[in-house]
Amino acid sequence: MSHRIYTDCAATIGELRANPARPIREAGGPVVILNHNRPAFYCVPAEDYEVMMKRLEDFELAEIARARLADGEAAERRA
Repeated sequence: MSHRIYTDCAATIGELRANPARPIREAGGPVVILNHNRPAFYCVPAEDYEVMMKRLEDFELAEIARARLADGEAAERRA
């Protein structure tokens, strides 16, 4: 079974154990950590993670706004 990889850089669990900061430092960005040639998890620099969380929050707020607008439009039609 093949797995989609979402980064350009990869490291193994063994490499991570030997020097945890090295894969991220060398990659300069996200790194997929492989266990038996399968993605186990991603290591993401703090700055990238913060950007991802802000975008996710923006997405969630936009969904709330859309739902409220839809509810408001439905209420206006009934009035």
